[in-house]
Amino acid sequence: MATPHFSSALSAPAVPAAYPMAKPGYGKRSTPGQQPRTRDDFALLPTRERYIAGFVDHLPEGAEMSIKQLAKQLPLYGQQAISTALNALSVAGHLRRVRCAVGAGDETRWAFRTFWSRTARDNEWWNTYLATETAARTAAPAESPAASVRPAPAPVAVPQQRTAPEAAPDPAPATPPTAPAAPAAAPSPAYLALAELGRKDIRLALSVDDCAALEALATEWLDRGVSIDYLTSALTAGLPAQVDCPPRFVRRRLTDKIPPQLPTTPSPSPRTGTPAPRLLMECTDCGRPGRPEALPDGLCRPCRTAHSGRDQATPDPTEVAAVKARMANLRDLLKTP
Repeated sequence: MATPHFSSALSAPAVPAAYPMAKPGYGKRSTPGQQPRTRDDFALLPTRERYIAGFVDHLPEGAEMSIKQLAKQLPLYGQQAISTALNALSVAGHLRRVRCAVGAGDETRWAFRTFWSRTARDNEWWNTYLATETAARTAAPAESPAASVRPAPAPVAVPQQRTAPEAAPDPAPATPPTAPAAPAAAPSPAYLALAELGRKDIRLALSVDDCAALEALATEWLDRGVSIDYLTSALTAGLPAQVDCPPRFVRRRLTDKIPPQLPTTPSPSPRTGTPAPRLLMECTDCGRPGRPEALPDGLCRPCRTAHSGRDQATPDPTEVAAVKARMANLRDLLKTP
């Protein structure tokens, strides 16, 4: 729980109109169910945290939330002070940093967001919210809206004109329709693969008759599920220094190295389809990812221990007196001629 600090806190600066926005789907995200904004918001926070919280609360959706950018807009505090203040706001229950895997297959990437709540929430509320489908949908990257296409204007009805009927032209003499010329049959993929062998390796140059004679064997390879590249590699790999009869050599390889029959329907890959977005919370201080349950107050265990140690560490009066006496003694030694 936050400790009351009823000091005269500085009013949060106005958000500039040109505040930089994050990429679509990144940046600040406000949580639902917040209380209306009042002048007493963040009254229980210290002066610095209250000042920064008021500024963040007025940022628009999707605003950049990096420490470096906040330090540019808040000249009273540096990056280290803002980082410490964000840690305190995370412990107070106002923000959580998360990352979400978006995309599918080889195009998967991490998108980073900062969920913000003007109303302080406890760990159970944050854990429930981040585990719901609403949080996962909110964390999904915002897609660019499709360009609006204007519908074609409806045809304007034109009133029928009263014109004199024209005389029908004499019908042209019927001519027998000419049959269209039959297009030449395109060569099959197997034929083209055999014809390309000579360009891949001159030792396997085949003639037109050779390609036509070997086309059936090459087609059987493709019917078994292999690709053109696989067929070409199998025929050109490990060639001897000299091939005396390329057609006979290719026929022998097509017969001896024919692959087994592959299934026509490939087995479903685990990477097929669009996986559900994975939402991971980040430590507000060090950025270490983890499940929400493993990061209470938005901090990992080492950072939480260091943060609580800074909050609870109070100087011992005896030690303070000893330090002052030590410094006074050093000054006296410096004054001695």
